[in-house]
Amino acid sequence: MRTDLFDFDLPPERIALRPASPRDSARMLVVQPDGVLRDRAISDLPAWLEPGDQLVVNDTKVIAAQLRGRRIGRETEPKVDATLIKRLDGSRWQALVKPAKKLAAGDRIRFGNEGKVCLLGHLDAEVEAKGEEGEVTLSFSFHGPTLDQAISDLGSPPLPPYIASKRTPDDQDAADYQTMFAANEGAVAAPTAGLHFTPPLEAALRNHGVGLHRLTLHVGAGTFLPVKVDDTAEHRMHAEWGCVTAATAGALNEARARGGRVVAVGTTSLRLLESAAAQDGTIQPYTGETSIFITPGYRFRAVDILLTNFHLPRSTLFMLVSAFSGLETMKQAYAHAIKSGYRFYSYGDACLLFRAPD
Repeated sequence: MRTDLFDFDLPPERIALRPASPRDSARMLVVQPDGVLRDRAISDLPAWLEPGDQLVVNDTKVIAAQLRGRRIGRETEPKVDATLIKRLDGSRWQALVKPAKKLAAGDRIRFGNEGKVCLLGHLDAEVEAKGEEGEVTLSFSFHGPTLDQAISDLGSPPLPPYIASKRTPDDQDAADYQTMFAANEGAVAAPTAGLHFTPPLEAALRNHGVGLHRLTLHVGAGTFLPVKVDDTAEHRMHAEWGCVTAATAGALNEARARGGRVVAVGTTSLRLLESAAAQDGTIQPYTGETSIFITPGYRFRAVDILLTNFHLPRSTLFMLVSAFSGLETMKQAYAHAIKSGYRFYSYGDACLLFRAPD
């Protein structure tokens, strides 16, 4: 499909720079299967679900993946910003760096800054290899849990560029950019639909007879990037590691057999569930990477309802929601959201999508 079919204009003032407080006070646009739109709030979610429905949340935890340092060992020591995007093994990470042109294989970078030095000293890394789009392979001087602790001490939350370019990230973001379900470290971007949940909302859902289950998909930095090719068939999707346990798969299959619906909280949950689903819709245990790319024409097997934030133009995520609810329906929904003052992107409002008939 042509990528420009998924384009739309978004006024900059619609981009949320802080989350709603409390989290479940964010607005929620309900998009029904017939295309009818309803303006509601996240706190109204239980009223739109039925007893026996099953929510599936992503329990990945965002690491402090934004590191700042300087190149050392040569005559000049330019500053270097690195965003960790994928763990390769116990001591190596793939990262996006700026300015990449000032780094070569074999260079050393010393991360840390005055007044914030990890207890183990500065964190050094060697540039092991360079890619074509600004990504490098960094081999760190620490390994395993020691490296994890050093990154936690020295790093900061990797806010998306559409937020970080408008204001300086601060300590509040460390809490705001983490869901209440966060447990398994490894994401470099938050599963943002989960940011809307609060303990009172979870209690209200359970009291309404809605189940809640967890899976893990470590969200990568490529999730939010716009598609740069003219035809979606030419886009190379990023891979992300995920896990659906046998217990979660079994519980969801049992609930569906009783007539319950599967409600994915976020596109990350949906992508992993669809990756784990057999042709007949049965969800299988799953551990490994997925690079599933969902565009209109895809036949959904596992997910009936999707709670998700508002996404970037020309992004794989807007393509996914267009596949789920229909391209024209989503264009109308986004136009309504823009006109009605909904807040967009990671810290913004949400929409509740009911799957369009196949």
